[in-house]
Formats: sequence, structure tokens, C-alpha cells
Amino acid sequence: MAAKPLLTINDMSIVFSSPDEADIEAVRQVDLTLTPGKTLALVGESGCGKSVTARAVLRLLDRNAKIPSGKILYDTGAGPVDIARLNSDSLAMRAIRGAEISMIFQEPMSSLSPVHTIGDQIDEIIVLHDRLNKKQARERTISLLDQVGVPGARDRANAYPFELSGGLRQRAMIAMALACTPKLLIADEPTTALDVTTQAQILDLLRQLQDDFGMAMLFITHDLGVVAEIADEIAVMYLGDVVEQGDVYEVFRAPKHPYTQALMNSVPRLMRKAERQRLTPIKGTVPSPKDRPNGCAFTSRCPHAFGPCAEIRPQRTMVSTGHTARCHLLTHEKAEAFA
Repeated sequence: MAAKPLLTINDMSIVFSSPDEADIEAVRQVDLTLTPGKTLALVGESGCGKSVTARAVLRLLDRNAKIPSGKILYDTGAGPVDIARLNSDSLAMRAIRGAEISMIFQEPMSSLSPVHTIGDQIDEIIVLHDRLNKKQARERTISLLDQVGVPGARDRANAYPFELSGGLRQRAMIAMALACTPKLLIADEPTTALDVTTQAQILDLLRQLQDDFGMAMLFITHDLGVVAEIADEIAVMYLGDVVEQGDVYEVFRAPKHPYTQALMNSVPRLMRKAERQRLTPIKGTVPSPKDRPNGCAFTSRCPHAFGPCAEIRPQRTMVSTGHTARCHLLTHEKAEAFA
């Protein structure tokens, strides 16, 4: 029996308004489902809308951003709550943010307060949500730091962020995100600035913590190697659109959208010297959201683009069980040659 979804994003769009220009659509009609104990990887080039989508779940969008349509349904256990309709400063949203849904931000040095110790910052979350006194909160903080592999946790709790290495700051961020044992953990490129050894340690740690707590995890990255190692499902974004989605093995084995194929072809591979060849880059650049094509967002860079691609947005097509893609080639007579 399939597990009940913890968070379901239905047809969600995000726009940014400006007093001098028309509204800019940053995310367009996104559908995502997160299940307890499973990891969904959200991938794509920088600026495609991954982080904005994640921040919408926690209602941490900029003041000029709004969610004009769609739902973010979170299962509280007592029934679904539409986060998209909650005020970002409401008591209901504050009870969810940090306690039931938590986030590891992309750059810990800019996300952590430079004038407060690591311990004080984690203590504050525990005191706020779990109503413990300061002594009890500090003991839990030390336990969390120890659990995420921070050596000398009791002493490190009194350290400021600038006194820690990048790897230790990232572990402190993970400890902070796990302070109240969330049901959903959002990890926004948590390994991007780390060396490969520390990156592997962080990924192992996240997998172990997910097994321990049974969390759902939304893992945001542009590194397909990381996706293959940690994710159960993948959603590929381009210019605010989810262009392909499905089981990681299925999508990696047989990618159907030209953008997913281009991403995979641009990944370096280990080869014998006689087999070595140049990487295949994705030609062109991502269009500005201000100049979004009426049709498929990838049209200007797609080597397979034809007639309707520029004017008609492709519908989501079921490729196989749980594997979907938005591409005209999948429903056109060219599909056989393309596949």
C-alpha cells in the first residue's frame, strides 16, 4: 500500500510584481508530491525556480512575490492545510515553519547569524517550538550537534559561525533544521560549496537521518551525480516549468524531454583514453522570465524544436507509470524517431 502524501503541490504558480513592469511569472503550474521516507530531487540550471518553489512551501518569499493560483496541501495529521493561503506571519504558519517543515539553506555563512553562537541559534528554535527551558534546550542542542557529527559538540556550541569550517557550518545548519524533528526537510543545495569528501559525508548523514526520523525530503541541486546517489524521484525544472518527472532510475535510464537529455549528456564520464570525447554543452542561454515563450520554455535551445513548440505549451504526457514529460514530440508523429 502506497504511503499517504505528506505534501502535495497542485498547479502552483509564483509571480513577482514590480511598480514599473508587468508581473513576472517565475514558477508556472508546478505539481509535486512528497511522501514520508522518500526523497524528491528538484534539479535544473541556476535561476530555473528551484529555490523559489522551496521557499514558497515555507512562505519565505520576497514581499513582491505572490502565489496567484494553485495549492500547497500539507497533511497535519488532522487534515490538509493549504499553506499557499496562509499568511506568512500567521500563528498557523509559524507553528509549521521550523517545527514540522524545516530547511537547510544554500549558504550557511549567510544564513547563520554572525553575532550569535551556534548553540544560541539552535536553542532559540527548541525553546520557541518545544517550550523547553534554556538548560534543557542546550542539552538537546549538544545532542543534535553530536548526532550530526560535530566533534567536541559541547564546546562547539559556544562557537560563532566564522570559527567553524564550511563542513562544520553545514552540519550545524542540519542540526538546526532537525531541532524539532520535522516531518519534511528541504535541503537547498546543501553540498554545493563543499569539497567532495565532505560532500559525501553530508549525503551519508542526510540518508541516515532520514532513516532515523522517517522524514520526507525535498533535495534541491544541479548535480545529477548527487541525485543518483540520494533521490528516489526526480523533477526537472526549466524556466519555472517542471518539464519531466518520475522515478530516478526510470528518468535516468530513458529521459524523454530534450532538456533532461541535454543535462545528462553534459555530465562528465570516466572513459578509457581511446574513448574520450568532448562534453556536449547545452547551446544558448536560458531566456529571461520577462521573455518567456508562449509555448515550450526550452524551444530556443532545443535541437528538436518544430512547428507548435514556440506557440503552444505542451501538455504533461504519461511516458510510463509515474513518469511524465512536457514535450510535443511525445504526442507528435515525430515521437517514434525521437525516442
